Amino acid sequence: MLTHMEVLSTLEMLKNEHLDVRTVTLGISLLDCASDEPARFIDRMSSKIAAIARDLVRVCDQVAVRYGIPIVNKRIAVSPIAVAACSCAPDRMVEVARAMDHAAKGVGVDFIGGFSALVEKGFTRGDHALIEAVPEALAVTERVCSSVNVASTRAGINMDAVYLMGKTIKRAAELTGERDGIGCAKLCVFANIPEDVPFMAGAYLGVGEPDSVINVGVSGPGVVKKALDRARQANPRLDLGQISEIIKHTAFKVTKVGELIGRRVAHDLGVPFGVVDLSLAPTPNVGDSVGEIFQSMGLGSIGVPGTTAALALINDAVKKGGAFASSYVGGLSGAFIPVSEDLNIAQSARQGFLSIEKLEAMTSVCSVGLDMIALAGDTSAETIAAIIADEMAIGVINRKTTAARLIPVPGKKVGDKAHFGGLLGEAPIIPVPGTDSSGEFISLGGRIPAPTQSLTN
Repeated sequence: MLTHMEVLSTLEMLKNEHLDVRTVTLGISLLDCASDEPARFIDRMSSKIAAIARDLVRVCDQVAVRYGIPIVNKRIAVSPIAVAACSCAPDRMVEVARAMDHAAKGVGVDFIGGFSALVEKGFTRGDHALIEAVPEALAVTERVCSSVNVASTRAGINMDAVYLMGKTIKRAAELTGERDGIGCAKLCVFANIPEDVPFMAGAYLGVGEPDSVINVGVSGPGVVKKALDRARQANPRLDLGQISEIIKHTAFKVTKVGELIGRRVAHDLGVPFGVVDLSLAPTPNVGDSVGEIFQSMGLGSIGVPGTTAALALINDAVKKGGAFASSYVGGLSGAFIPVSEDLNIAQSARQGFLSIEKLEAMTSVCSVGLDMIALAGDTSAETIAAIIADEMAIGVINRKTTAARLIPVPGKKVGDKAHFGGLLGEAPIIPVPGTDSSGEFISLGGRIPAPTQSLTN
């Protein structure tokens, strides 16, 4: 239970520190919509989404007003389309994506995730069809998001899938080149993808999940920064252990708020409550940045020496506080470091403090990955695949989720800036050393075997 003082401090978070519920995501299983006739699958899918999600936005708005807590995004995640619509050819997969987009627009949600495939150990016919359809599907829709899991600690890394995703990302960028390759901002490549992620672009509903469920993603980087600033102003001699405690207590309160909202929405919709994702999700707004937390911890900028250690502390403290606040923690639950979506992180990248090597090192201690990174438009599919492979290896060996959301911006080179708009923000094009030096390795294909950590039975 929150004490009187904790209630007051939570109200202060809402008023002045950018506390909100970043997303309420309704998961909907489409497995019972399966059909060998694509048109019938589309009809069943559209009808089910409309029936279950028709009141989602209204209920979220009512709950937000009732508690005075903003709910920024309302979203839907569905079963992996490569599974639910496995009989569809690539052109029919594009039709499915259009229908998903139309259904999402009809119920008023921001995004719909689940145009997804799980190929860590190999491909099915549906997997091939979906991945082939991804570039066009993301180009002709506004709300559809896609994710592909190409690796896991149990299975290893499917390097054929990694190479294929390098080519897919290039094609998706080309088809949305007039918008700086924004199609790639809706496409994420994963290792060890969770089944209950509420955040886009990775959200989908796993086959082990209920028929429908509410998962919540909380925010809070501004809250953490303000808490640290107040504490260090009151006591400049705070050590890192004490700073960890402050972050932990702050995460506890933020998680309580997220679970309160999620349970109320689930109750009013008549569906089960799933999890709270503890990820600190930034925006391009001043005061709502993960990068600024590092400055409050005494670093000149995110990216300078000491950054990886600081991120490890933040990530651990957030998880400890959240796990104490709720028994139902899931999703990614870490500290997001999306370059374009965080004003401070984007600025550090422009100043040269954050390179792709440093970003990769940071992902070894947080729960996400190389996120919203803009690359030169002439970056080859092989180089993109090699970057993905490196990130997948970190996830597989460390038994954790990692991901890559890379955007080769057509017509732009290192030093230029990519503009995505809205919550996606903008980012500088960052250099990649040794470009076009990985082609022979990537072309070998096959599967990098699972590590010995997979033998845990």
